[in-house]
Amino acid sequence: MKKALFIGGTGTISTAIVKRLSEDPLWDLYVLNRGNRSNVIPENVKLIKADINDEADVLSKIGDMSFDCVGEFIGFVPEQVERDYRLFNGRTKQYIYISSASAYHKPAAGYVITEGTTLSNPHWKYSRDKIACEEFLMRIYREEGFPVTIVRPSHTYDERNVPLGVHGKKGFWQVIKRIIDGKPVIIQGDGSSLWTVTWNGDFAVGYTGLMGNPHAIGEAFHITSDESLTWNQIYQTIADTLGKELKAYHVASEFLSACGDKYGFDFEGSLTGDKSVSVVFDNSKLKRAVPYMRTTVRFDQGVKMALDNVLAHPELQVEDPEFDEWCDKVIEALENARRSI
Repeated sequence: MKKALFIGGTGTISTAIVKRLSEDPLWDLYVLNRGNRSNVIPENVKLIKADINDEADVLSKIGDMSFDCVGEFIGFVPEQVERDYRLFNGRTKQYIYISSASAYHKPAAGYVITEGTTLSNPHWKYSRDKIACEEFLMRIYREEGFPVTIVRPSHTYDERNVPLGVHGKKGFWQVIKRIIDGKPVIIQGDGSSLWTVTWNGDFAVGYTGLMGNPHAIGEAFHITSDESLTWNQIYQTIADTLGKELKAYHVASEFLSACGDKYGFDFEGSLTGDKSVSVVFDNSKLKRAVPYMRTTVRFDQGVKMALDNVLAHPELQVEDPEFDEWCDKVIEALENARRSI
């Protein structure tokens, strides 16, 4: 059996990968985290309970183990991947780093994105930090042969999340509630820009196909659906699934950024630096490395699974009155401005 260690392992992306690997007799999987949400880890997956930032404790718990693959799912700044290098250099045949497709150039010179698209995002620190992590890892690959693989997801979701463009700090539910209650829902721009959302089970197929894959060492891959939708289509599909009328209210991303700053909403990063820009991903590089890769869950299918699950579990329905009030104020201000012209 091949041996893998995942740092994290209980998030939206990693949960599906852990589940898929737990059913694969060729892999022996370890998950290292603080033990939060351990209930989602399958019984045959071994949990190493530790804080990855406590390097001495991690080393004491992994002992002399070595791995065929180490997957980093919670590395956001260079200091964290530098820590991983200290811990796992010489202990793994492959290190897979989860970066972000938001690292691609914003605004892009063209809407079709390949792995060769320049990395640059002046609007979002999150993305710039991911770029810095990639640069460190690729440098030590070139200089020392550290066996890195870069993976760039773009808006991956699961049965606990509904993908949206504009939402508050507490997540998606308040927007869903506004649709259910018949209230206007803010959509950035005119809603016609193209976007890609990916079901986490489909993402897992591509990720596991890169594990132990010699063609993946020293390379970067994005893993996304081949389905492209406008934001209007995304929101309309959500409303149709709920059996409700969509009362779309379109607002320029720049205006949302200016209005959101006072409330701590970083719409410049999440919108101007990501979701308000049309992107279509060319997945041909991944499919060459993983010939059986294909996405099978359309958005209308995935969002139905998500909404059915969320509506059946009240604990996932986290209300956000601050965001709800903010939406009403933005819409009221714009309506007053229109009437005054």
